[in-house]
Amino acid sequence: MSNITLNQYLLDRQQSLAHLTPDLTQLIVQVSIACKAISAALHKGALANMLGSAGSDNVQGEVQKKLDVVSNVLMVDTLLSGGKVAALASEEMDEMIAGNDDAKYLVLFDPLDGSSNIDINMSVGTIFSILQQQSTSAACFEDFMQEGRKQIVAGYVLYGPSTMLVLTLSDGVDVFTLDRDIGEFILTAERLSIPEDTQEFAINSSNTRHWEAPVKRYIDECIAGKTGVRGKDFNMRWVACMVGDIHRILTRGGIFMYPYDLKDPSKAGRLRLMYEANPMGMLIEQAGGAASTGRLPILDVKPNDLHQRIPVILGSKNEVERLVSYHQETTSA
Repeated sequence: MSNITLNQYLLDRQQSLAHLTPDLTQLIVQVSIACKAISAALHKGALANMLGSAGSDNVQGEVQKKLDVVSNVLMVDTLLSGGKVAALASEEMDEMIAGNDDAKYLVLFDPLDGSSNIDINMSVGTIFSILQQQSTSAACFEDFMQEGRKQIVAGYVLYGPSTMLVLTLSDGVDVFTLDRDIGEFILTAERLSIPEDTQEFAINSSNTRHWEAPVKRYIDECIAGKTGVRGKDFNMRWVACMVGDIHRILTRGGIFMYPYDLKDPSKAGRLRLMYEANPMGMLIEQAGGAASTGRLPILDVKPNDLHQRIPVILGSKNEVERLVSYHQETTSA
């Protein structure tokens, strides 16, 4: 088993990655420190009166859990005190927060993905993305409006039976596991690779009646199994935590879908481009998978708002491409 800590890994990678500067290395370590603190708070749970609602809503109009608020504060305070972030933005906050004027990195994050799982003691996670500031003046809203392909770092931390950090530096995907005895993330898997084919899909099937025709067609074919046109049986998996579902796909393949639906036609999608789709899309592509809205690659979407929503289809390459082809057939019909 590897004894390489996250710090040592980052120092080693500085030799081969020009964009991995000492400041960026420190910033990634600061993210990991905040996530260690979140992990500790989660493991205390009811013992520290951490469960239940915070009695407030976030910018999305969603009821916040106590741990949503705690996790957001831990991320914000840790990153600002580290001095390596020019500005940060969170799914839980209306606006960006300015950091150090001398810094040149922007951090976006979902501090606690899947927080509806907290009170039933199931997996949750933290998702993060790092961009390089484009302007030379103090960071502003426009600096964040970069396509996902311009991310230089993306990752998530999964709080499950063990706490795991999954990271890409734009050069493959590696995994670290938190050793609680020494308080360090240790490298435990390298160069994750997603199988191009799969027999697992993840989707919230309660929205079936609202799906567009291409998605209905795809899911119907999966459910038909060996007796249908696909000629093989599929299994459905759904964790209700994007981090959990994506971790499974990175580990053994699969396809994750939160597509556009007609439940609320005014919303372009359910998931957030900046805090969920872009970082997860980068991780999936770096591991050999594909990430699409159904109509174009997620990482090519030009942002127009910090809290922009989009459809999300990502995972094993051949399955994503099949579903994208169904959207194309519908558009051209």
